[in-house]
Amino acid sequence: MEVQKERRPKSLLTKTILYFKKNGAKKGFKKIHNKFFRLETVSYEKWRKGALPSAWELEQQRKTSSIWQREEKAGGRSCVRFSIVVPLYGTPPEYLEALIASVQAQTYGLWQLCLADGSEKPLQELIPADERISYRYLEGNRGIAGNTNAALLMAQGDFVVFADHDDILAPDALYSFAELLREHEDMDVIYSDEDKTDKKGKKFYDPHFKPDFNEDLLRSVNYICHLLAVRRSLALETGGFSADFDGAQDYDFIFRCTEKAREIGHVPKILYHWRCHSASTSKDPESKSYAFDAGQRAIEAHYRRLGVRASVGRGLRPGMYVTHYERERDPLVSVIIPTKDHWEDLDRTIRSVLAHTSYTNLEWIIVENNSTEDATFAYYERLKREVPGVRLITWEGAFNYSAINNYGASFARGEYLWLLNNDLEMITTDCVDELLSPCMRPEIGIVGARLYYGDDTIQHAGVIVRLGGVAGHAFVGQPRYDCGYMGRDWLTQRLSAVTAACLMIKKEVFDQIGGFSEDLAVAFNDVDLCLKAGEAGWGILYNAQMEAYHYESKTRGLEDTPEKIARFNGEMDRFKEKWEERLRAGDPYYNVNLTLARNDFTLRNPYEIDYEQRVK
Repeated sequence: MEVQKERRPKSLLTKTILYFKKNGAKKGFKKIHNKFFRLETVSYEKWRKGALPSAWELEQQRKTSSIWQREEKAGGRSCVRFSIVVPLYGTPPEYLEALIASVQAQTYGLWQLCLADGSEKPLQELIPADERISYRYLEGNRGIAGNTNAALLMAQGDFVVFADHDDILAPDALYSFAELLREHEDMDVIYSDEDKTDKKGKKFYDPHFKPDFNEDLLRSVNYICHLLAVRRSLALETGGFSADFDGAQDYDFIFRCTEKAREIGHVPKILYHWRCHSASTSKDPESKSYAFDAGQRAIEAHYRRLGVRASVGRGLRPGMYVTHYERERDPLVSVIIPTKDHWEDLDRTIRSVLAHTSYTNLEWIIVENNSTEDATFAYYERLKREVPGVRLITWEGAFNYSAINNYGASFARGEYLWLLNNDLEMITTDCVDELLSPCMRPEIGIVGARLYYGDDTIQHAGVIVRLGGVAGHAFVGQPRYDCGYMGRDWLTQRLSAVTAACLMIKKEVFDQIGGFSEDLAVAFNDVDLCLKAGEAGWGILYNAQMEAYHYESKTRGLEDTPEKIARFNGEMDRFKEKWEERLRAGDPYYNVNLTLARNDFTLRNPYEIDYEQRVK
């Protein structure tokens, strides 16, 4: 009888050698590079396995919660109490049971579940015996708003948490909120990330990893949604949900709460699972088209309360909205364009602006930088004759984008500076208005645009700090009409930075922050400009409705010589040193669960090297 030898698992080294033998050195090194240098994508299913809290971690949360409660009983710090309010109507028994079970499984035990039932037949028999569960039969359906308000009136906790009757809470949801509130006692509104689950609650997909609070993004789409917690006193002060906005009653409520909140917190964890079934808007957003009309009215009501003059329209897809701000006057705008030869590109840029706007209060500051062709200077003379308000100034030094623009700005008479590269072509019908009107908002300092390469792929849809190690453009190379991750590239929103290839800035802001940093001659100077403005308290807005082609680097050429590469690396090091703290903190308009290796907002690979390691 043959005795089988025991098979031992192969070591990592053995597996690596075998892979090299089978696939060759080139593929072998590529696999290692992809594995350890963050180039592989990761599925959400795989990501969840590594991201979910372990049984040990959940038990530690329960122990910590008990410690907090004992400290409170001993006269120490008070523990926050949550009231989870849920409107019921014809809820399938298995969905209600799953919701209740997910609440009872919370690692933070100071909760109250408030169920207001507007069903034709009471669902009380499904409610387990638990003194923390409050149930009320309404004897008539009052709609989502009315049923939710009835549940809200039952609430006794410090914070009200809003959940739908067919969804599921993650076991660490309340603990995560309580933990944040122990660090930030003035927070009045908190929200988390979320995903979707199938009818059985077994499969999870379509995660929504959100930025920290972003008012302009909220005006473009209800990105907050679930899981939402609001201080009960604030929820009652706002009057709860309004039936006037049925279908978007939560959107209206979020606006009214965030308008008055002292602080707004975000927990970047999947704490809510939105069940997807035939009657759910999570499966078919267009199944309740009336909700999108209500959403538009909710944004308009928000603007009226704030005294903002604006009109609201529908966006590219259902649930997405576009705002156009009204101007009371037409201030002088100084258009600053650095250029060297390539007069045809410059002419196309200027002519496309004139063809795509009716705005006339413009002055053109053309900063000539060491052109050599006679045709260029002949064009300048022709341009001054044909276009009103053109001034030609000369920068005789070496190319330094920051210094050249600072020099051009010193000649500007306008209240607003429109920085333009000389290789753009406008698409948007009223390009000046799309930049100027939002830039005239008192809180906004800078407005940027959505730019495309000549093949209709994205060149710029905002800048994410730490992307690629330092800062990078979002969604580069994606098709023009692809909505990207959660529609982010098509939604107007606050961001940390935008490109200076097409950027409008208040002149007072430019002067206040000292313009561009001239030690950053080419690289990262626009990111630095935006971060300085943000640090001074000004908002940076990416306006997705302002579109243009950007034929990048036509004048300067590519960064492909040893000298240019050395200069780029030096400027990158200076930028890192200057903004080290900001880089370590990360980008509040991104999400820590998304990759920094690519610009497509895919999931962060478990092997992805942290910035702290890269910077060393």
